[in-house]
Amino acid sequence: MTFSTVDRVMADQRAAAFATRSIKTEAKVAGLRMALSMVDLTTLEGADSPEKVRALCRKAITPDPFDESVPSAAAVCVYPTLVGVAREALRGTSINVASVATGFPSGQYPLEVRLDDVRRAIEAGANEIDMVISRGALLSGDEDRIRHEVASTKDVCVSTGEGAHLKVILETGELSTYDNVRMASEIAIDAGLTEYDFIKTSTGKVAPAATMGVTLVMLETVRDHFLKTGVRIGVKPAGGIRKAKQALHYLVMVKETLGDDWLTPELFRFGASGLSNDLLRQLRWKREGVYSAGWDQTVS
Repeated sequence: MTFSTVDRVMADQRAAAFATRSIKTEAKVAGLRMALSMVDLTTLEGADSPEKVRALCRKAITPDPFDESVPSAAAVCVYPTLVGVAREALRGTSINVASVATGFPSGQYPLEVRLDDVRRAIEAGANEIDMVISRGALLSGDEDRIRHEVASTKDVCVSTGEGAHLKVILETGELSTYDNVRMASEIAIDAGLTEYDFIKTSTGKVAPAATMGVTLVMLETVRDHFLKTGVRIGVKPAGGIRKAKQALHYLVMVKETLGDDWLTPELFRFGASGLSNDLLRQLRWKREGVYSAGWDQTVS
């Protein structure tokens, strides 16, 4: 298979240009609210507990207890052992439960163990699975292994319980070049991703995580796939996006690269729990002319 190449200098210049767009006040408020609806609130620590997950779910449902018009988060993302807790806490809402199965964050587990991890997460109530690819396999030229991993995980997502959408984490901070990011994106998509599945930048455990340049390469891969097949694949930058201003720059990039159809939680997400607090602060400033104090923010 022949892969596309990327001019890194031009990609970075294009990505930087999106941060120069002027956004009017009304459009800015709409963008802040839109970004908040696209956040996957995440806790992936060894000290995670049922009560921590329940608290995160409460924030996902009501991000701002002082303004009930603020939209809920898109999903809550947890380890497989805590999926059941999240599913119960989110019962009766439209918020998704995502789980980082498949040997997160390294992906260095036997495939059958990883697939069993996916089955257990879906059976416990996950309707989104965030899988990690074997970056070592990709960098050593074993493209077929990546295809097999993604295709096998997708098969389990389709065949288990009520099924789940799949997000494929590329861990772009370990891929070194934009050519590798483009190649990994193409392999993941062509391995069997279907409408509303995602490609995702990072685990959040490796630096650098999401960047505008890397995300642009992934958006353009999705655009080219859509033009060829008509299938819409989602994109999720994760890690390192903490400010509302950054989120607005990403939304501009999505709009100008893929169009308004992708400006929805079904096709674009932020994997950045800390981002939600700054979005809420900026919304309160627009609404009341004051910033929220730290103690006014719910758990992130």
